[in-house]
Amino acid sequence: MTGSQSTQQSLHLVCPNCAATNRIPTERLNQVPKCGKCQNSLLTAAPVVLTDKTAHITIQKNEVLTIVDFWASWCQPCHMMAPEFEQAAKQLPQVVFAKLQTDQFERAAAPYNIRSLPTMVAFRGGMEVARQSGALPSHHIVQWVQSLR
Repeated sequence: MTGSQSTQQSLHLVCPNCAATNRIPTERLNQVPKCGKCQNSLLTAAPVVLTDKTAHITIQKNEVLTIVDFWASWCQPCHMMAPEFEQAAKQLPQVVFAKLQTDQFERAAAPYNIRSLPTMVAFRGGMEVARQSGALPSHHIVQWVQSLR
């Protein structure tokens, strides 16, 4: 097997616990893969909390669909959508769901040009593939994410 064939059959996945980048064979994504460094689950079916230290690596290195909820502590619609976002994450365990608090981690949020809150941005391999602003119920979040696969 050549290196390019190997690349096509596996994906990079950032550990939500230690931020180590793992290469996971695509056929193992359904098998709850574990981090090679810390042994925690790589796909948690729950939103990962991003910080200044973890936001860039999670967004840039994950080759699986990664949905980031950009929110702020003062934003009432953001608080209303938080449990809906968590529910959507439970329904789509092979998608990485993450949250970035823009008023606490301004430096991490700045490159993504967020103009309204809440805003969900879908990334794959560091590239933005879609954006959705406004609070949504979980079933609409799930529909939107499924439309991106």
